[in-house]
Amino acid sequence: MELRHAAGNLLVVGLSGTELSPLERAWLKLIRPAGVILFKRNIADAKQTRALLGESLDFCTPHALRCVDVEGGTVNRLKEGLAVIPSAQAVAAAARQTGKPALAREHGELIARAVAAFGFNTTLAPVLDLALPESAEVLGSRSAAPDPAGVIDYAREFLIGLSSRGIIGCGKHFPGLGAGALDSHQETPSILRDSVAIWRDDLEPYRTLCRQLPIIMVNHAAYPATPGGKHPASISNYWIETVLRGRIGYRDLVLSDDLEMGGILKFMPIEEAAVEAIRAGANLIEICHRAELVIRAFEALIDEAEHSVTFRTLLLERAHVTRRKRTRVFPDALHPALTQRQFDSLRTRILRFGEAVAAAQPIEVRAS
Repeated sequence: MELRHAAGNLLVVGLSGTELSPLERAWLKLIRPAGVILFKRNIADAKQTRALLGESLDFCTPHALRCVDVEGGTVNRLKEGLAVIPSAQAVAAAARQTGKPALAREHGELIARAVAAFGFNTTLAPVLDLALPESAEVLGSRSAAPDPAGVIDYAREFLIGLSSRGIIGCGKHFPGLGAGALDSHQETPSILRDSVAIWRDDLEPYRTLCRQLPIIMVNHAAYPATPGGKHPASISNYWIETVLRGRIGYRDLVLSDDLEMGGILKFMPIEEAAVEAIRAGANLIEICHRAELVIRAFEALIDEAEHSVTFRTLLLERAHVTRRKRTRVFPDALHPALTQRQFDSLRTRILRFGEAVAAAQPIEVRAS
């Protein structure tokens, strides 16, 4: 595998609009990334989104990731194009209140059907962070429960719902943002929990569910009271290799959170962040917005491999492993398009599910 192809095999990239621009076609053809991630700016309706993803696949490596953030609640890139979907916290609360854990499975199934209708094969959910007071302002209703057992109960069923419809899930944000008060989109949170507390509480969902998680996303928080020190987890060999791979035994894909976020870019430039994320153990790195940063990261990976035999060996090996795992897990073809009648039926079912969830909870659910 050439270095250029190896570097592209490690990148999941964002696009600028609802259609590919000539410039995007040029740099996508150069990089041939492992996948794309779309946001609200890229999504008008299902037909347009499927066309955008279909054309993007022409420039990606085979078995590419087609990612979107649909958790429900405040994080739902399909809200305008389809329907409001209840949050993880609301669904988990309703499942506890009614004694019906299958509500979480239905949540996963409906989200899977929704993202498949728009052409995606991956939703970056569920959130496995604990809903602790420290992070209430940042995470809001994205976290299912304050305790590991509650998070596990919700996420286990949610993941079954996703997989029943052929959609890949992603547990996030390893090793846990529940005790963080800062938003890693802007700053590097410094979380002062020690290794014992993190292993016992924050990591219990990952330890329990690791075989159900095709992807785990690593965050940009630092944990200075642990051997990880002041380095963000996304570039920490301790968190990825020692803890996630070694102690937990995770064997599937590790994805960095967006390397354009302030939590990492205020710590180091994009070139260094891309190299260090791969060196730390990531299989894939996200760069979600600016084409300039995608190209700079791509070139930095190649440049480092040309100057370091050790990194060259690592890059080629990581790209080979990542491509093999993608081939095994990610479907190449888009799911069949829905007819208008099927699309309307899905919207109706989602809305009725939301009404049932709201009716089941006597408590107020936090909103971000």
